[in-house]
Amino acid sequence: MSGVQYKVADKVFLEKQKDILRLFQHVHQPTFFKDLVEVAKTFKFEGHWDQWTMPEYVKEFWQFYQEEDFLKQDEIFSVFHPQHLKQAIALFRVFYYAKDFATFYKSAVWARQHVNPGMFVYALSVAVFHCKHTEGIILPPIYEIFPHYFFTSEVITKAKQYKQHYWGTYKHEVELKEKSGYAINADYTKHTEEWMSYFTEDIGMNAFYYYKNIFMPFWLDHECIRFDATKRGEWFHYYHNQILARYYLERLSNGKGKIPTINYEEPTQFEYYPALSYFNGKPFPARPKNAKLNLDVEETDSSLKHFSYCYTKVEDYERRIREAIDMGWVYTPEGKIIYLYTQEGFETLGKIVESDPESPHVRFYGYLQMVTRHLLGYSHHALAPSVLEHFETSMRDPMFYQFCKRMLYFFKKHQHHMGPYEKKHLFMHGVKVEDFQVDKLVTFFDQYFTDISNAVTVDEKEFQQKSFEIQVSSDKSVDALVKVFIGPKYDEFGYEVEMKHNYMNFFELDRFKYTLKSGKNVIERNSHENKFFNQEHFTFKSLYNQVEKALTGGETFKYQLPQEYYTFPQRLMLPRGDVSGKTFQFFVVVSQYEQPKSDAFCHFLVDTHYSMSYPLDRPIEFEREFWVPNFFCKDVKVYHEELVNEKEFTYKKF
Repeated sequence: MSGVQYKVADKVFLEKQKDILRLFQHVHQPTFFKDLVEVAKTFKFEGHWDQWTMPEYVKEFWQFYQEEDFLKQDEIFSVFHPQHLKQAIALFRVFYYAKDFATFYKSAVWARQHVNPGMFVYALSVAVFHCKHTEGIILPPIYEIFPHYFFTSEVITKAKQYKQHYWGTYKHEVELKEKSGYAINADYTKHTEEWMSYFTEDIGMNAFYYYKNIFMPFWLDHECIRFDATKRGEWFHYYHNQILARYYLERLSNGKGKIPTINYEEPTQFEYYPALSYFNGKPFPARPKNAKLNLDVEETDSSLKHFSYCYTKVEDYERRIREAIDMGWVYTPEGKIIYLYTQEGFETLGKIVESDPESPHVRFYGYLQMVTRHLLGYSHHALAPSVLEHFETSMRDPMFYQFCKRMLYFFKKHQHHMGPYEKKHLFMHGVKVEDFQVDKLVTFFDQYFTDISNAVTVDEKEFQQKSFEIQVSSDKSVDALVKVFIGPKYDEFGYEVEMKHNYMNFFELDRFKYTLKSGKNVIERNSHENKFFNQEHFTFKSLYNQVEKALTGGETFKYQLPQEYYTFPQRLMLPRGDVSGKTFQFFVVVSQYEQPKSDAFCHFLVDTHYSMSYPLDRPIEFEREFWVPNFFCKDVKVYHEELVNEKEFTYKKF
């Protein structure tokens, strides 16, 4: 993948990395590092406004902080709470507009001691990724920072009990050193779709969705994004479509079918009891079976007034977006018309559905995500946000996927009006995919350990180093873009599904540039070359120890530029399959390669004149018009290897 490079860290970078890591340690209590305590005591905003390039933003934060309704440290932060978000943005700007790293760091140390931990972690994480002073700095895994959001109350309670009985007293300074841990078996949550919990509660999967939104926050102004983000609306569609397609493949592996559609007029049959508790002991709200979602509730808490009459707001926002798609244009606050059926129209629609700062008319088309998540999470009158109101817990709730399906409906409706691609837009002259070969695909469950000591896994391990081979003939030498998808062959009843009814269910496994030579080409590709997927993030302890070793003259420490937090867990690359072999299809596309802008975000997704999801973003009317020589489809089987005591493969460690 172009644009990615590795650098050997110098002392300046290593010191920064160590400093940032210490800020994320045990954030629910005041830091015990004496130097940080001293910095927090002596740091002052007033009288030092010249330490920021935009002092007016820092003054705004200081005004927020002194207000009575500024989020208290023992309360729950949610990025989907309007007031919390406004305060978090103000804090982010304090970090982002610092003139130098010293100011960035000191203000972060101050915030570490004085600001709500949820707000602090979120604002600092976004700032670390986007600020020029922290380029390349690696964030510790979110599931180690906030174990409560990833592991059930039972697991957290057992961890606390173990610490009380066996750890005794210890000095905080030695916590960062490696030490033996204690393993706790962790069960999945019991709910309507608990057979999918190994997927929906996978910590890597939920971290993936969280980091997607650190990488591209829906609220972040274009000027603060450290790359060209002109495709952010399309990106929003692309990765939600990927999530939904991957979820559907897993449903098929479990003998289930289409993802249910939300019906607000009927009581929901999808109850959800998260079995999670916040750090302050409050349980995550549950949604009971037969809960009525079409009720308008007037929130009595003034801080929740934005969520009053949520159902009506959802209905209004959805209707306005549907009507805009049917009419073919949207309005700006000044009454100007922006047409949707242009090259930029799909991007405009993405910005509206996401409610990002560049949406043409946020007040009119609304904050659809924000109010819908509150409504579906059934958290009205609750003392805490639901799992849907945090990125890091959203994917645990089966309703999340129904919500995604409802959002993606708008894009599908738009593309239906755009119509299918003409054959000339699919055909790559002189190129033909002759065959596709892949190693035998086997999945299995395995133990996984995660450090949850910050509270005082559970994951499917897929194939590694698997490879495939694509045979392509070309009548000339040309740069090509190769895409590989996996999708369903049959529905849940065993009936074969035509591509024109199935194109939206394909999950993209890989894409890469390849220079075809004239004649026969054999393209070999190993899974470790794939940049769509990642191994696990560094653990906090391993990262900290590697940095310390490098600082003391040990092994060199290499880091990646840019840091890419938006990749999918490699162990979930494939659907589970079944013991006898579940049939799926591999779909190969070879098309013209276009050099992306060097500063384009997701640069490996914008390497074509067409959309990120090309050629599966438009409806297919006639299959014979769709199947061009440079496309190829082949059946494959995915086998699942059952292990002894397979149901007991989830572990946590602290």
